[in-house]
Formats: sequence, structure tokens, C-alpha cells
Amino acid sequence: MKNDAYIENLFRKIGVHDSREAFKELFFEFYPALCVFAQRYVNDWETSEDIVQETFLKVWKNRKTIDIRLSFRNFLLTSVRNSCTDYLRKESVTARYTGQVEPSHASMSPEDFYTLSELEVLLHQALEKLSSDVREVFEMNRFNGLTYHEIATQLDVSPKTVEARMSKALKTLRHELKDYYPLLLLLCAHIDAMGNLPPG
Repeated sequence: MKNDAYIENLFRKIGVHDSREAFKELFFEFYPALCVFAQRYVNDWETSEDIVQETFLKVWKNRKTIDIRLSFRNFLLTSVRNSCTDYLRKESVTARYTGQVEPSHASMSPEDFYTLSELEVLLHQALEKLSSDVREVFEMNRFNGLTYHEIATQLDVSPKTVEARMSKALKTLRHELKDYYPLLLLLCAHIDAMGNLPPG
């Protein structure tokens, strides 16, 4: 997890220099944890992804005028939380007209959000302990969303070899991460969620 000074510098590059590379780096730094954060409010993963992606789109579109009072981390957290609140408010209105019952939504503290960001660091540290061929298969499957057959074709190995390497990766990560394992797999499955940036 990057320190605050580094994050603020990236944000300045976005606002002053229209840096798409800085924007990508910020996106990948915060996207998975923010999605989990939003999901705890809206109770739907696809909706949480939509909310977080829209938040980043707004950051890019308004990069010249955004006024960050505290820190970029807190700005993102507040923006996503407000969007979740707006979504739930609209859903509540819809539910009254359709007779649906609004589900309960668990809250999530800023401390929980930071913990999720730290968990990403644990994941990458654990990945470094894998052999290069095993780590490559894991990243192609979990980060890039490729099937075993697609990975086998790209690496020119059999699907059985891919399956064996993936099994070894999961076994190692399950041992290294223990209690964090399920959550970290959820996070890493969404790290490659944004392939293209919006036009400037």
C-alpha cells in the first residue's frame, strides 16, 4: 500500500499533467478495496463495481477542479459512501412503489477499508513466494480472467499442467494467508477490472 505522500503526488500528476499512467496506478491501488467497501453498503457486487468505476470516471473528468480537503484516500472513501447512500435512497423509493422490502446493509468503517488495502499487499507478498511458472498461471487466471484452456494455449502447455500449477498456487496461498484467504481471492479477481481509460 502506497504512503499518503506518494498518493497525493499521483493525484497532482493527474490534475496538472493529465497523466493517464498516474490515474491507472491510483485506480489499481484503490479499486478492489473500494468495491468491497461499497458492496457492504449496497449488498450487490455488480452495483458496487458500477459505483466505484463511476467514482473514478468523475475523478478523471473533474481532475482540474476537484478540491481535496483532507487526503485523496478520504476523498475516494467519502465519494463512494455518498454514492452508495444515493443508490440506497433511490432503491428505497422504488421499493415503496413496488412493494419490495429494502434489505439491511452492513456498514464498513474507514479502518476496515484501509485493512482491505493492506490485504492487497499481503497477497502480492505471498505471490512472491511462488515459483515463476506457478505465479504466472495464477496471475493469468485471477488477474486477467483467462480460462485454463486459454492459459494452456498461450503458454504452450497442457490444460492439466495449468490445473496442477493453479492447484499448487492456491494451496500455497491458502497456507500463507490463512484467515485472509477468501477475501484476498475476492480482491485479486477484480484488480484488472478497468482495461481502458475514458477519453480526455
